[in-house]
Amino acid sequence: MSITAKDVNELRKKTGAGMMDCKKALTESNGDMEKAIDFLRKKGQKIAAKRGDRDAREGLVISKSHNEYGYLLCLNCETDFVAKNDDFGTFANSLVDIAMKSESNTLEDLLNQKYESSQLTVKEKITEQSGVIGEKIEISAFEKITAKKVVAYNHPGNQIATIVGLTIDEEEVGKQVAMQVAAMNPIALDQQSVSQDVIDREIEVGKDLAIQEGKPVEMAEKIAKGRLNKFFKETTLINQVFIRDNKKTVGQFLKETNPDLMVTDFKRYSLSI
Repeated sequence: MSITAKDVNELRKKTGAGMMDCKKALTESNGDMEKAIDFLRKKGQKIAAKRGDRDAREGLVISKSHNEYGYLLCLNCETDFVAKNDDFGTFANSLVDIAMKSESNTLEDLLNQKYESSQLTVKEKITEQSGVIGEKIEISAFEKITAKKVVAYNHPGNQIATIVGLTIDEEEVGKQVAMQVAAMNPIALDQQSVSQDVIDREIEVGKDLAIQEGKPVEMAEKIAKGRLNKFFKETTLINQVFIRDNKKTVGQFLKETNPDLMVTDFKRYSLSI
C-alpha cells in the first residue's frame, strides 16, 4: 500500500524515530502502524544488543522531589553530543516524572512501569530510544528518599544532583544542605553512619603515615585514631564546615535554624566524581 507523509509523521510522533526510519518501518509493515512500532522496537533491541559492550559514560543526572519523597536518576549515553541534546534531556526528565507519579521504590519497579501513554514499558522505551539514537542508553543510578520533607538540587549542567531528607518542612534550609552535599561530597551523615570497614582503612592509612613521619611504631595506632576526628569533620555531613558560613558546622547551622531540625538521609550522584 502507499505510505503517506501523514502516516510517517504520525509514527514519528508516536515513537520519536527519524523520518526515514519511520518510512522504512511502515513500508516493511505494509502500512500497519502497530507492526511498524514493533519493527522500530526490534531495531532498537538489535542496536542495543550490538552496542551492549560499549561504555555509556556521558549523560545527565536528574533529581526531583515532592513534599515527602524525592528521586535521583542518572541516564547514561555514549557521547556528550547526545547528552546535550534537548530530546535526551526531555527523556531523562520524563523517567524521573514516571518514578514520581508511580512512587517506584526500586529501579526494577520503574523499568516495569508504562511509559507515558504508549504501550511500552520504561525498559522497552529505553531500548527503543537506543535504536533511535544509535547509542547505548542505560540508567546507572536510581535513588529514592522519603522523609517529612525531601528537597532536590540539580547542579547547573546536570552532572551532579542530590536529594536530602529533613525532619521538618524547611525548603530553603534543605536546598542549602543539598548544595552542601553536592559541593563537599560527604561519605556519610555523621560519625555513627561511617562503616567500620572505612574506619579500619583510615586507621591503617594513618598508622602508615605516622611511621613514615618517624613516629614510634607503638604510638602509630594511637596517633592514627586521633586523626580520625579530622577525617570525620571532613567527610561526614553534619560535622563538615558549612559552605555558606565557615564559622559553623552543618549541624550547628541546622540547630540554629530549629533545634528539632535534622537531616535523616541524603543521596548524591556525579558523572565525573
